[in-house]
Amino acid sequence: MYLKKNTQTLLVIALVWPEPASTAAGVRMMQLLEVFKKQGYSITIASAASRSEYSADVELLGYNSQDIKMNDASFDVFVKDLNPDVVLFDRFLTEEQFGWRVAENCPDALRILDTEDLHSLRHVREQCFKKDVPFTTDAWLIDDKTKREIASIYRCDLSLIISSYELELLTDVIKIDESLLLLLPFMVDEITDDTKWNSFNERTDFIFIGGGKHAPNIDAVKCLKTTIWPLVHKQLPEAKLHVYGAYLPQQILEMHNPATGFLVEGRAEAVDDVMSTAKVCLAPLRFGAGIKGKLISAMQNGTPSVTTTLGAEGMAGILDWNGYIENDHTAFVAAAVRLYTVKDTWQQSQNQGKTLINTLYAKTSLESVFLEKVTQLQKNLTHHRAQNFTGSLLQHQAMTATKFMGKWIEEKNKV
Repeated sequence: MYLKKNTQTLLVIALVWPEPASTAAGVRMMQLLEVFKKQGYSITIASAASRSEYSADVELLGYNSQDIKMNDASFDVFVKDLNPDVVLFDRFLTEEQFGWRVAENCPDALRILDTEDLHSLRHVREQCFKKDVPFTTDAWLIDDKTKREIASIYRCDLSLIISSYELELLTDVIKIDESLLLLLPFMVDEITDDTKWNSFNERTDFIFIGGGKHAPNIDAVKCLKTTIWPLVHKQLPEAKLHVYGAYLPQQILEMHNPATGFLVEGRAEAVDDVMSTAKVCLAPLRFGAGIKGKLISAMQNGTPSVTTTLGAEGMAGILDWNGYIENDHTAFVAAAVRLYTVKDTWQQSQNQGKTLINTLYAKTSLESVFLEKVTQLQKNLTHHRAQNFTGSLLQHQAMTATKFMGKWIEEKNKV
């Protein structure tokens, strides 16, 4: 039994228990939790997923936790007793599963969807890449996953969009009203003049970092191994490439080859430690979505990077990149070698990364914008929902199908 306190209550329905040391999604979730924690919210994190040895100890951080079941009426009892003021859905899949139950049992709760990235965009781009056909917005629009994700956005009072490109896609192509969306990228500390970074001469080697459960990362490592790194190694035979990532599959682990300087290191205990000693970050991403935690980490640690147009998508606006953006493999290699060997170019790129962080990702200003939006919606929630007719329609129609499918599964499980 959860008793409501005088402070406001936040319920986070997590797709997985956050692993900030393993995934950018885990880092993102911890940032959002911290925003509400500083405002005095009582916070409960609930998930139907199993915990791993790398899951954050949320209780130690001062949060409540609750294991929940899908397609089970026990969630109705739990959420009604908790009676949260705000519910944060971790990706659209949790909203599909639990959104109608929240709406029925806690109709006055503000419903926020953290998209992480547009999963439908990542999915369609991967399909296009595998088929060796160009990605188009038409291909994205006709995909069933896109319809599901957009429906989820409409059903929520606010959706957090991490990439400026994705925000434009939603407002310009889908024509979603901007009142339902908030651009909220990663929120990090500003880089001050007192920030101490390892210098150009104190650093060595290249780095790639990315979780092994994320298909764009696996493809990028393959691209590095077969195409990019052999060309870099030919010009810089003393340099090494360190590949870090949690849950790397066997096919990636078997690429480890000290003779060629291609070192598969596995999980990094502390990302900042390995990123801050590397000279250049390489990220030849060929499909995916959202903004890239590895590239934010590179900027935070003063490490210039070489990536693709897709890798840098939605991350820099009109500002200069923290290094180079190249799609052609030959140009990518030339940029990597130049950053690694030309001190002035490297230092200029490092400064551009600092400008990007302080202009677009500063925690203080982004937290303020987010909290102001939450407060505004809470004060005018009835009017806000009345203006979102499409959302009301989807709650009435589409969610009815999801609801009764859930109830059917619930009854089936009883038998």
